[in-house]
Amino acid sequence: MSTVLPGRVLAVAATALVAATLATTPATAAAAATTDKVLVIGIDGTVLDRVKAANAPNLQGLMAQGLTARSTLYANPMAATSSGPGWSTIATGVWPDKHGVKDNSFTGKNYAAYPDFLTRIENAKPALNTYAAADWEPITSTDQNGPIFSAKVDKRLSLKGDRDGYGNEDPKIAAAASAELRDQNPDAAFVYLGQVDSAGHSYGAASQQYLDAIGRVDTMVGQLLTAVQSRPTYAQENWKILVTTDHGHTDAGGHGGSTIQERGTFVIAKGAGIPAGSVRDDVRLVDVAATALQQVGVSTTGLDGVPLNAPDSDPFDTLRPNLQGRVDETGIPAGVKGFTHTPPAGWSVDNSKMGTGGVTEWAGWAFATDEFWSQAQRDQWRELNVRSRDVFAVADSDEWDDKSHTGTFDSTLITPKWAVTGGTTRNLTFQTHYRQESGQTAQVLVSYNGATPTVVKSYTADAVAKAESVPLQIPAGATDVQIRFRYSGSNNWYWTVDNVQLG
Repeated sequence: MSTVLPGRVLAVAATALVAATLATTPATAAAAATTDKVLVIGIDGTVLDRVKAANAPNLQGLMAQGLTARSTLYANPMAATSSGPGWSTIATGVWPDKHGVKDNSFTGKNYAAYPDFLTRIENAKPALNTYAAADWEPITSTDQNGPIFSAKVDKRLSLKGDRDGYGNEDPKIAAAASAELRDQNPDAAFVYLGQVDSAGHSYGAASQQYLDAIGRVDTMVGQLLTAVQSRPTYAQENWKILVTTDHGHTDAGGHGGSTIQERGTFVIAKGAGIPAGSVRDDVRLVDVAATALQQVGVSTTGLDGVPLNAPDSDPFDTLRPNLQGRVDETGIPAGVKGFTHTPPAGWSVDNSKMGTGGVTEWAGWAFATDEFWSQAQRDQWRELNVRSRDVFAVADSDEWDDKSHTGTFDSTLITPKWAVTGGTTRNLTFQTHYRQESGQTAQVLVSYNGATPTVVKSYTADAVAKAESVPLQIPAGATDVQIRFRYSGSNNWYWTVDNVQLG
């Protein structure tokens, strides 16, 4: 779990810190440091609802004082819901299809192209002090497939998690990291703690032992927060604290698969500009690195993540208060509210060519959340729609076909008319997640001044979790443009679209 406070991010990995760190001498040049600092605290395998149920006053206090945001992960074939991909995603700010880590073997890792955020800080501003501490070895050590945080980081402390479930090593990490935070001058830090995940494997997330492990880790989080607040220069500093986790756990214990419990993650953040007690649905795990980098003034260009203070203005997200629960989709839990057929203001859906009947939720373009849509049918790549945020538009002929119907799926999503100037070039951008099968079509069509729509983009192969950009040459005399997304099929796959903008 990561805690975010405004200012530089101190990322503290939950790997045990070497005892030498405990003997560090107070820094004398603290006053010379810049005021913005960041601390990222990573708590392995932690379920947000269990944090809320545990005796965890420090974590719950951060939630009350700042932001709480649930998020969901990918699943295979993008990556397993395991620690290697999870911590790599948190550290690099990009999804596994870029950083290359799909499981705990770290085969295919591409940290050279997508380094961890502390290394990015070192590359951009080498005068800043960076620190990482962990007792899961791949995070900071070269001994096992790592390190995720490279040798460019100013100080890396690595301990080997012990057989009792990190019970001996986590306190050493917390003590060493607290000394570093209090007495030295880190600008960005990552601290990792591992025993919650261990309790999940041994006893399950529904157990009292899991709650007890959260309580013990919460005490260590309190140590870290106290260390930051005890700095002699704290009053002149602007700290951002982030707490996050790499994956969830099932009630019985375990992760790696595609259930919503295993895919569940969260970000807790506290700092200047973050409203107390705020809750958001548009935050993703990749945003941790982006937020940390922005806090210390380092570019986030090339990342999948966006800083927490830069939410998008996607009109689909305004539909969340109107989402409803399942109708025909019995595999989705009854309490999950996650779909509507009512488009946002100015948008429309043309179902004049749609067949009748079929599964109610997917009768034409719908607007849904990941938690709802991906549970309609697992392990068919719906979980890979990681670049959509909050509410997105989805056309799913595969699920629609699961109930008797007449005709085929043929539905068109239509944007408002947007003002343009003839003779200019505009970029149409959106996030897409498309799975191809023979017999279906997916087209982007453009109409100027109400004229007959023309095709500017067709999908004939998988376009999975992709950011799309389509240049539009605005014809002379055009004053408005309208975009259409037409999908047709018959028991084929699906197409999602999100954050449609005319740049």
